[in-house]
Amino acid sequence: MINGDFFGKPRGIPAMFTQRLSCLNADSAANRWPSIPKDHGPTYSDHRRARVENTTPTLNSVCGPEWRLWRTHRSVNFSTRTVFPANMAATYKDAGVDLDVYAESMSRLPRLMHRTFSPRVIPSDGGFAGLFQLDFAGKLFSRNYQEPVLISGTDGVGTKLKIAQLTGRHETVGIDLVGMCVNDLLCTGGEPLFFLDYVAMGKDDPARLEKIVQGISDGCVAGDMALLGGETAIMPDMYGKDDYDLAGFAVGVVEKRKLIDGKMIGQGDVVLGLASNGLHSNGFSLVRKIIDDAGLTWDATPEPFGGRTLADVCLEPTRIYTKVIRGVQNHYRVKQVLHGIAHITGGGVQENLDRILPKNVDALIEPDSWQLPDIFQWLQKTGDVQTSEMRRVFNMGLGLAIVVSDFYAASVKDQIQELGVDCFPIGKIVAGEGKVRFA
Repeated sequence: MINGDFFGKPRGIPAMFTQRLSCLNADSAANRWPSIPKDHGPTYSDHRRARVENTTPTLNSVCGPEWRLWRTHRSVNFSTRTVFPANMAATYKDAGVDLDVYAESMSRLPRLMHRTFSPRVIPSDGGFAGLFQLDFAGKLFSRNYQEPVLISGTDGVGTKLKIAQLTGRHETVGIDLVGMCVNDLLCTGGEPLFFLDYVAMGKDDPARLEKIVQGISDGCVAGDMALLGGETAIMPDMYGKDDYDLAGFAVGVVEKRKLIDGKMIGQGDVVLGLASNGLHSNGFSLVRKIIDDAGLTWDATPEPFGGRTLADVCLEPTRIYTKVIRGVQNHYRVKQVLHGIAHITGGGVQENLDRILPKNVDALIEPDSWQLPDIFQWLQKTGDVQTSEMRRVFNMGLGLAIVVSDFYAASVKDQIQELGVDCFPIGKIVAGEGKVRFA
C-alpha cells in the first residue's frame, strides 16, 4: 500500500537507482526522471528533492525492475513524489504505528476491564480469548438454567462519533456503544453476560483511547455485564489522524421458556414507553445537517436548553435499561408480564415496535401521551422537518417500548418509575395486521 506518511524525510538517491528510472513514465519523455549527480554535498537533499518534485510518476507507469525495486525497498513514495535510498530500512513507526505508544495504550486498559468482572469471569489477562463461565455450582451465584439459549448482538455508535471528534469529548461514546448493544439483548428478556469492543483509530493516542474505553467500562457496569476483551486497530491508511470508529459485540443468555419474542402480545395489551436520554445514537447525520445549515457551532446554547451547549445535549449518552427490565422480571418471577420489548432506534417507534407484533394485531399509539423532549422540538423547528420524518428518524423521547397485559400495566409502570426512569402508557394493542398506527 502506498502511503504518503510512510517514509519520513527524503534522503539521498544512490546511482544504482537513478540509472533504472528511465522508464518510470514511458508515455512522456518530458516527465522522465532526470539523472542526478552522485555527489553528496551539503545541498544534496534539497537539490534532489527539487528535481524529483518536477516529475509525476504514477503506479501505472512503473515497469519491471523499477517496480521490483520499489516493492522490495520502498524506495519511491508516489504520494509525495520523493525518492529514498534503497538501503533505508522502513519501520512500523514510519508507517504511522508506534508500537511503544501502542503498548502504553494497552497498559491503561486492564483496570477498566477488571472493574466490570463478576465471579463468573475466569481471569485470562494476556490470553487470546476471554473466558466466561455460564453457570457454576455456588448457591449464591447459580442461575439454574434448564434450557439456556445464548443471545448476541452487535452495533456501533454511528456519526455521533463525529461530534465527539469535533469537540474533543470522548468520555461518553463508549456508553453509547454498550447501550446500543445491550438494549437489543434485553428485548429477548435475557440476562446480559459480557461485552467485546472494537476500536479503530487513525493514530494511536493513549489518552483518548483511555477515555473511550472508560466509557465502555462505565456502560458495562450500568449494563451489568463484563467487559471481557476487545481489539484496538491503528490504521493510518484508513482513517484521518483524529478519526476513529467503534463497534461492540454483546452476548447474553435467556431461559428458553422465558424468551420474550412478541408471540404473547394480544388484543387489550398496553404499550408502555420508557423515556430516553435524548437522541441516543440515531439520526445524527440529520442533526449535524440541521446545525450546519443553521450556521451554529457546537458551543452554541439555544434557549430551550437552559445554558447547555449543543454538544452537551447531543452527546448525552444512550440510556441503558438493564436494571429496569431485570428489576421488573425479578419482581414477577412466575408470571411473564412482559409480552414484548422493542428497542427504539433508527426507524423510531413505528418501525421498531412493528418488528415484534404478531400479524393479527396492531399497536395504536397516542402521540400526545408523552412530553416531547426539547431537543426534538428544537430540531424540528430549526430544520423545518416534517413530523412524519421526525418519527421515522428519531426515538422522539422513548428508548424502549414494552407491551404488557392490561391487568399489570399500572403496576409495571410504577415499578419502572421507582427505578428512576419515566414511563408512559402510550398506546393499546388492537385487532389489525401487524402494524403500528398513530391515532
